[in-house]
Parts: sequence; C-alpha cells; structure tokens
Amino acid sequence: MSNLQGPNAFADDGRTVIERVTEVRSHPLAYDEHELENIYELNRVVTTILDFGYEKIALQFPDELLADSTQVATTLKKRTGRDIYILADTSYGSCCVDEIAAQHVNADFIVHYGRSCLSRTTRLPVLYVFGKKTVDIGHCHEAFNQLFGANKEQPILVMYDVMHAHCIEDFVQKVQKSNYTHIIRSFVRTEANLKPLEETDEETFTSGRRYALPDGINIEDCSVFYIGDESLTLTNLIMTLNKCKFYTYNPKTRAGRQETFQVNKALMKRFYLIQKAKDANVIGIVVGTLGIASYMTILSRLKNLIRKTGRKSYTFAMGKLNIAKMANFMEIDCYVLVTCPENSLIDSKEFYHPIVTPFELEIALDRSKEWTGEYITDFQQLLSVPHSETNDELQEELLDDDEPHYSLVTGELRQGRRYDTQNHECAYSAKNIAFWYTTLLMNKITVSSESTTMVLRNEDTSVSTVLTSAAGEFFASRTFRGLEQRIGQTEVSYAEEGRLGTARRYDGEDKMM
Repeated sequence: MSNLQGPNAFADDGRTVIERVTEVRSHPLAYDEHELENIYELNRVVTTILDFGYEKIALQFPDELLADSTQVATTLKKRTGRDIYILADTSYGSCCVDEIAAQHVNADFIVHYGRSCLSRTTRLPVLYVFGKKTVDIGHCHEAFNQLFGANKEQPILVMYDVMHAHCIEDFVQKVQKSNYTHIIRSFVRTEANLKPLEETDEETFTSGRRYALPDGINIEDCSVFYIGDESLTLTNLIMTLNKCKFYTYNPKTRAGRQETFQVNKALMKRFYLIQKAKDANVIGIVVGTLGIASYMTILSRLKNLIRKTGRKSYTFAMGKLNIAKMANFMEIDCYVLVTCPENSLIDSKEFYHPIVTPFELEIALDRSKEWTGEYITDFQQLLSVPHSETNDELQEELLDDDEPHYSLVTGELRQGRRYDTQNHECAYSAKNIAFWYTTLLMNKITVSSESTTMVLRNEDTSVSTVLTSAAGEFFASRTFRGLEQRIGQTEVSYAEEGRLGTARRYDGEDKMM
C-alpha cells in the first residue's frame, strides 16, 4: 500500500543526515565507454554545449551517481574544451536543480543527472539526463493486459518515473497494437530555458508532465497507469489526480497492481491542517527553495493574503528543516512551506506546529475559495489561477471581517487576533515613531514594561490600539523570560583578583593542600 511516508528531505530532526550511510557506489555504474555514452547521453550533452556556445558547465550529480562523475566530467572536457565543474548535491533534495551552487562558479549551463521533480527554473538553462533504468517491456505489457484487458475502450493515461522515459515509446506502441483505443501518453521535459516551450491550450501539466486529453474526455474519466518504484513522485501524482483510479507497475519487483492508497484519509488529514491554518494568527513563510521559477511571486502573494486577513507573517530561509530548529519560533502558529511539489507534503506530526502548502493556506484564509477535493502541490499552477484578493470589495471584506468563526479543531467559536494590516511594513519608521512619541506626550501616557500593546485613551475614556507585536505578546505570555535584570536591586560588589595559572596547577594550590 502506498502512503505518505518516504525519503522526504524536510521531515526529520537532522539526525538522519548525520547517521545515514550515503549510498555512493564504490564502483562506477558504467564499465566501459559505450555504457558511459548510453547512460549519460554524452553526445546529446556535447551537442547542446557546442550549439549554444556555453563556456562554464556545472554537472549536478546525486549521491548514487557520484562514482561516475569524474569520468563524465573528464570526457566532456576533452570533447568540448570547456570548463567543467561537479556540484555537490542541493541541500533540499537531489530532485531540484541547484542554481545557487552553479552561480558560485559563474556557470552558464547546468546538466542535471538522475531523478528530477522537473520544477521550472529561471536563472540558468538546464539539460536533464535522467539515466536509464531497465524495464521488461514484455512483462510490463502482460501486467497491463491483466489490469485493463477486460475493457479496452476506457481512457488510460500512461505516466512514469523519469528514469524510465527512454522506453515508454516502445511500451505505448506495443499497447496500441493490442487494440486499446484511448491510450494517452504523458511527456516529460528534458531541458529548461534552452528555447521557448511549445505549449498549447489543450495540454495539461501535472508534476512536470504534460499530456493532452482527447475531445470529450475529462481527467476524471481516466485511469492512470504508472511505471516506476514507490516514491514521492507517485505519492504526489496520486494526491493531485485523486479522482482517478491508479494502477502501477514496479519494474524492480515486476508486479502490477491497483493502488489501494487511502486518498480520502490523506485528504482528510490535509483538510485538518487547513483548519489549523484557519485558526492561526501568526504564520511563518518558510522558503524551501531558491531555484524554482516564481518563488518570489508566490512569497509576495502569500504575504499579501496574510496581511489582508489581519494576520502577522514572518519569512524564514533556514536551509534544511528539522524539529529542533523549528521549535525555536514558538510564537508561530502555523508554517507554510514554499518548495517543489515532491517535497511539499510534510508529515508534520513530529513538528510542534502544522506545515501547510501555499494552496492549503489560500483555502484556509480566502473565504471565496472552498474545499472541493481538488489538490494542488505545485505553486506555479496556483499562480496561474487569478487571485481573488485583487478585487477591492473582497479586500475590504477580508479586512473588516471581525466576526468570530467556528473552529472545527477546537469545536468553539474563535475570535482571531487582528494585527495592523495597513502600516505593518512601516510601523517602526522614523516618521511613525516621532508621531507616536508626540501623541504619547500630548496625552500624558505611560507604558508599562509588562505591556505588549501601546494604547491611547482620550477624554471619553475610549481606547484605541497604537502598536502591537506578535512576538511581544508571546513573550509576555511565557512563564520564563530569561534571567531577571533586577536593575537597582542587586548589591554592587567590588572586583576581586582571580586565580592565576592553568588547569594543571593554579597559584596557591600548594597552600590549600
């Protein structure tokens, strides 16, 4: 049975990085030049480098292919005469292109080897070399017939792990010869930013894979046949295409089956996290990628949404996530993680606070959106949907919504804490500080050191909030705030001469013995 457990780069406390035995082959995957050419597609890489005139090329290898990295780099350097650099793997997972590391060597081209999440990049052109895992096409075809042979007219969408992309054409042709009438093949991109993408309105993108549905057929009508091992890619596809029946063939175990993945249970768990996000007053935006296109756009969109709903946001760029690191920010009620689709589903059971996706946060905070069962893990698909908060009337509705809401988590009516949404960016500018200071003097206001909110009281004894701080409120509610200063209460003592010498022997120790 498939589940949400997997080699997630985020959901651990950091011990796995220290304790794991890195799966680096002690012997190369390619034993001769022919295998090296075939597995790493050297001719295609060399042709691309020479045709586009790239000078500094970065080769990004995952751990399991590092044994061949030196031989590949040496061969490419001999055949192109260009500067070749081997990159250490990205901090967030080998599926993502590490543009930041490539920029450290001023590379103008990246060749990404191994499995990829196919997230779009913007800074540098990328060529993907997935590698070639073997598939027994004949046995896979037999398993396919056992699963679908009873109804050859049903629409079937063929998807696959990128490392099996080299043999999908042969498999599809073999299946079509067996009189299946509606076989829909998906395609993966093998390059990025080399030339403009040729996309049409009829094509759909899911997890970096594009496909075109025939007229009169919706995705809900299709069954999905996936070729590949159990992985985060499979989990992401099942969650995204949750209205389709899923069938898989594992080339390693040579087994075909219908997936009994409990999609409804998984979606209910994500719905629970949405309700937790709806109750949150302070939200942390965690940047889990610096190489995916439009990550700054989604950050701005999330900040605006949080601000317009009267909540407070903090942005974190902390590298690899772990439980101990996230526990340092207890004032945060909920986190939203901006990362690639395959690493976006965090099982936050071990974390102190829930971690949601940008799509889930919009469902939680935008009252115009309702949970329909549709699920989006790729925030770039989310950006393609018009943002309803651009409507002025809706903005006012979000800002003026002070009515308590019923919390499905606590079972109670809950009044959310509303922060300053108009001037939160400039609340502490010199001009504002001067204004509030003058106001305090005119109204003869004193502020207690225990206070977390500055207020004004006029002659009618009405009170209005001036400044408020989410961190200050949390600090005031803590039972332990650090060592007490006790200014003016601690007796001052004279400085005394300390001990001289080393730990082996201090002066005067002989006298003490």
